[in-house]
Amino acid sequence: MSEHPSASSPRIPPPKITRGEWALVLVLVAIQFTHMVDFVIIMPLGARLMSELDITPIEFGWIVSVYAIAAGVASFLGSLVMDRFDRRSVLLTMYGGFALSTLFCGLAPDYPWLIVARTLAGIFGGLAAVSIMAVIGDVFPSEKRGRVTGAITSSFAVASIVGLPIGLLLADLYGRGAPFVALAGFSALVWLIAVFRLPQVRTHLEHTRRNPFRELAAVVVEPNHQRAFAFTFFMVLGTFTVASFMAPYLAAVNGWSEAELAKLYFAGGLCTLVGMAIVGRLADRFPRLMLFRVMAGMTILITIAITNLPPGPVWVAAIFLSLFMVFAAGRMVPAQAMLLGAAQPRDRGSFMSLNTAVQHISSGLAPILAGALITKTDDGKMTGFPVVGLVAIVMTLISLLLAGRVKAAKIITPTQEVAPESPARSSSEPVAAA
Repeated sequence: MSEHPSASSPRIPPPKITRGEWALVLVLVAIQFTHMVDFVIIMPLGARLMSELDITPIEFGWIVSVYAIAAGVASFLGSLVMDRFDRRSVLLTMYGGFALSTLFCGLAPDYPWLIVARTLAGIFGGLAAVSIMAVIGDVFPSEKRGRVTGAITSSFAVASIVGLPIGLLLADLYGRGAPFVALAGFSALVWLIAVFRLPQVRTHLEHTRRNPFRELAAVVVEPNHQRAFAFTFFMVLGTFTVASFMAPYLAAVNGWSEAELAKLYFAGGLCTLVGMAIVGRLADRFPRLMLFRVMAGMTILITIAITNLPPGPVWVAAIFLSLFMVFAAGRMVPAQAMLLGAAQPRDRGSFMSLNTAVQHISSGLAPILAGALITKTDDGKMTGFPVVGLVAIVMTLISLLLAGRVKAAKIITPTQEVAPESPARSSSEPVAAA
């Protein structure tokens, strides 16, 4: 199947998303929003945490990394059983655990307990994120996934616009734990809404199931899945090596407070929110592989600029940070839509669990890698960020090469299934056409 429509035939507009589907999307966005706020609020709180907890930059890097690493390990283990339960039950259970873990983060009295709390939040939050993507893949057809994925991805923008400024304000007024306590309360409210709004998603249970370890092995050894995992690893590493130290670096270079950082993230989030709405529509109208390559190419250019940005006014940094956020997040929209089509429906939960594990492990390694390249001088300044930018560019270039090698799985219905030993997972179509 060609991913390009013929020149003589008119382009068929994608089907509209119904009101009921949008209601489901809003619930999923709210869940993802709280997960993203919990993940990103740590970074602009870095200076406060290092001061109040009396920890080093390396120890702070582990606070950021342990969340993602724990989410990655949990996602890997979750792939063993993810496809054996109703998606709704899994999502509600994991999200409830996430809300409690976030409360624990706010109440943690010292560094060791904060590490434990961040680990638990990463475990439950990571599995909740996997469940969201599995629900999207099972409920929405390919022609709608671009817009739905764009809406989910835009939760990062909303987190930057609303969550980060409010969180930083609460931290300034009531201490470092206040943002997490408030987020836990809001998450509890979202959980109650989800109980009434999330439908049962059990279609994947109709497929013949095998031993979970054999199923996991089948997902891992599939060559197309391996290419997808490698693609995800380098794509995420190319983003988070820069993003993990962007706020501390800009604050150190310019001497900015949390108030200035809140302005930066507000501007970046606002631009990303608008950008995600546009990119989501483009992902359902144009070849996703082409769109990813355009967005990734622009990310490379902005990475060069922002990692070499000299001291200057807030508005200049806001422009470049906004561009970085728009294009870095924008490339995730076609990428996620591509990845959702790379696995059979019966394996989608396991595949997305493993892929999310790879994503989290990559984002967990990124701060460690960036921290090894950045040094802090005696006067509080940081050096080495341009080198981090070069490493990120190399990772992005590798992801560009791998993107074209990920294929769309040929869908097999339960009635078409054969014996487990039969090679049922053939892939022939470019995933950009999914």
